[in-house]
Amino acid sequence: MGRGDIGFHKSEANSLLIEHFEKLNLAKGSRVFLPLCGKSRDCEWLLASGYRVVGAELSELAITELFKELGLEPKISKVGELTRYSAKDIDMLVGDVFDVSAEYLGPINAIYDRAALVALPAFIRQQYTSHLMNITNAAPQLLISYEYNQLLMDGPPFSVNENEVKQHYGATYQLKSVDTKNVTGGLKGKVVATETVWLLQKINK
Repeated sequence: MGRGDIGFHKSEANSLLIEHFEKLNLAKGSRVFLPLCGKSRDCEWLLASGYRVVGAELSELAITELFKELGLEPKISKVGELTRYSAKDIDMLVGDVFDVSAEYLGPINAIYDRAALVALPAFIRQQYTSHLMNITNAAPQLLISYEYNQLLMDGPPFSVNENEVKQHYGATYQLKSVDTKNVTGGLKGKVVATETVWLLQKINK
């Protein structure tokens, strides 16, 4: 059974990832960083599509489950404050994303942020975005953000509007909104929300 057929249903990966990932124009074998990835099916889709995946995640349980679902036996090692789970084409760093350094991460060709920026409360987002640019040398990003009336519901995911995305990333990246959709049935079934896909390309200075 080839790696592409690991009982994987495309529908389980984020449709926005599947639809827009090629806009990053990455060569196969490129390393893609997924901050705060959980045991996301997106990892599986990226691996099946021929990319290498690097993730950072707080929950050790999520990562052990991810490897189990991928049918991979991880090599486990300590790097600084973090625990690294590795197998062919996949490296997961378990611990606080702020403990992840450029050295631990290695070279990154692109970032796919589906659940990191929107998962963090406002006061941490500035620190997170600077840290992310710092450790990846501002690699191009596919970023998914939500927008809704924050007074109606508490996050996560939090509402991060266009102004805020620009405030964090506008000085370093050229930002392009490539898609906006209404969240079907509302966010968590509670509140009317839109989901936007951003393509961030480093400005050549």
